[in-house]
Amino acid sequence: MTQYAIVMILAGFGIPILAAMNAQLGGWIGSPAAAAAVLFVVAFSVAVVVALIVAPQGFAKLPTAPKHLFLAGVLIAFYLLSITFIAPHFGIGNAVFFVLLGQLFSAALVDHFGMFGAQVSPISLTRAAGIATMAIGVWLTQQA
Repeated sequence: MTQYAIVMILAGFGIPILAAMNAQLGGWIGSPAAAAAVLFVVAFSVAVVVALIVAPQGFAKLPTAPKHLFLAGVLIAFYLLSITFIAPHFGIGNAVFFVLLGQLFSAALVDHFGMFGAQVSPISLTRAAGIATMAIGVWLTQQA
């Protein structure tokens, strides 16, 4: 479990860096959409290489996967495009702050209802208080 937590902390650590770098690339080339497209090409290439190394048989099973699950790609595109367009105007911290708030509430709903095969973890009063505390903590980090 500790290894998972470390990997997720590192992934979370990378999100603001990704936002800042891609926003800067978008400004540099004059097109946030083109910057997002380039990031997707790089990410796609890395993901394909890792998939071919770790579990190449996964590609063969794609035709049988439920088609609605592919809509996750729309969500990542929405995130990347929105952060690339908005972060330079709103600030990296503010953009990520609101993303974190959305993640807190969405994660709680997904877990509560066991959506998309997630492990069911009902929202108890204690869990709701913890989420509220995290939300307040995230908000406090953005106060000058």
